[in-house]
Amino acid sequence: MNARIVEALKTRFGEKAIEASEFRGELTLVVPGESIVEVCRFLRDDPVFKFDFLADLSGLDMFTPAKRFAAVYNLYSLSNKHRIRLKVFTEEEDPKLPTVTGVWGTANWHERETYDMFGIVFEGHPDLRRVYMPDEFEHHPLRKDFPLMGIPGSLPLPKK
Repeated sequence: MNARIVEALKTRFGEKAIEASEFRGELTLVVPGESIVEVCRFLRDDPVFKFDFLADLSGLDMFTPAKRFAAVYNLYSLSNKHRIRLKVFTEEEDPKLPTVTGVWGTANWHERETYDMFGIVFEGHPDLRRVYMPDEFEHHPLRKDFPLMGIPGSLPLPKK
């Protein structure tokens, strides 16, 4: 099934648009940010693949000069009992990706959480706001440059 997915995507989106790797039977596809919505819609709507469930969407901080941040999409096909992973990289200076809330409604919450913790902005999101941290908090706690013990005085903490 993995080889068929890669072949179909490369045929549809071009050889250079999709980078595939497989480890222990799990397929990971690196997709350009500008293509993520179209790729997701194709994987969901294709009658052979039917990736109808966005199981998870999370952020990743590589802490590298280029391609520092990534969004990782874990897709599952309920009818085929098959899963794949999509990765989309973005730069530190302007971490923006298009939203996939129009493909899977559950992306709404996942994208908000990724925005809150990593600072990746999902353009076109219907309600992009923080989930865990207060709105006025200027930092993103899961970035690798965020201090392990937090920033003293940045949040009012409850008294013991």
